Amino acid sequence: MQSVRTAVIGASGYSGQELLHYLARHPAFRLCLVTSRQSAGEPLSKTIHGLPRELGALTFIDAAPDFALSEKADLFFLALPHGTAAPYAVALREAGKTVVDLSADFRTTDPAAYREFYGHDHPAPALLSEAVYGLPEIHRERLKSARLIAAPGCFPTSIILPLVPFLKRGLIVPDSISITSLSGVSGAGRKLELRLLFGEVNDNMYAYGVPKHRHLGEIEQELALAAGQKTTVTFVPHLVPLHRGMFTTITASLSQVKADNELHDILETAYGQEPFVEILQPPALPESRQVANSNRIQIAARVDVRTNRLLLFSSIDNLGKGNASQAIQAANVACGLDEKLGIE
Repeated sequence: MQSVRTAVIGASGYSGQELLHYLARHPAFRLCLVTSRQSAGEPLSKTIHGLPRELGALTFIDAAPDFALSEKADLFFLALPHGTAAPYAVALREAGKTVVDLSADFRTTDPAAYREFYGHDHPAPALLSEAVYGLPEIHRERLKSARLIAAPGCFPTSIILPLVPFLKRGLIVPDSISITSLSGVSGAGRKLELRLLFGEVNDNMYAYGVPKHRHLGEIEQELALAAGQKTTVTFVPHLVPLHRGMFTTITASLSQVKADNELHDILETAYGQEPFVEILQPPALPESRQVANSNRIQIAARVDVRTNRLLLFSSIDNLGKGNASQAIQAANVACGLDEKLGIE
């Protein structure tokens, strides 16, 4: 198997560290470059434990987004905050490199939607038409030729995958969708912030980003593609006292009367051959610990016969299927590899 020289830009955050652990066991992606401003000059082993010795000996560098950086690898994972990844994507794409961006910079295809949800103009609008949204279960064919992959957010992954099969069949009323998601603290990134301190999060739960969380842009974009019409949803995220993990509950009005077994069959038809999607038979429901440290998503569907509403439940690891491992899954597809490599 031919190796692919691989770099992680912004490797000291939660996303970057998770990428490193997956890449350490990947048989084709050969890690040769890691960057971090705050850890520049230090070996990986000083801050990231559990890596093979040869990878732990790699040294963090502080690299600017320029042609010199592009010469050091062929596949680049950008594990940077939104707004800061775009300059790297521009330089690397100009050099013909494959880029997987884990930030939000290229998830929405409409610059106006980006401005609405992120509060400023898009830093590289010329690249938006090139970016492919990195959900392999939905966009696998487009990912096969992708050179700029917009890795989805964790909330959107847990929401889009359960809803798409029902929207495509016209079985739910698009504007009736209401979503509640619970996220572990690592979903907010590795940063110092009062509301993320242990004393604030422990024995506590709270809603945030209400009523217009920034992930709504990509959520509504992908749901509208499935529904074939503009789709507006209600979305309320919550922070819960877990380090990692995500659980989502979705309700929507059914356009037709359906039984639980029919809903299950619809999900099986859509995802029965997908290696990382687990459809649960009634009465089982997803649990966050059952998908911890994995690239799997669990999905279950029920019907509330009293209100004729669809009930959907999903669980993912927000740093796995909601982040790093899904980015690698999409990169595998783009590189013509078995998409399970390094993450199964």
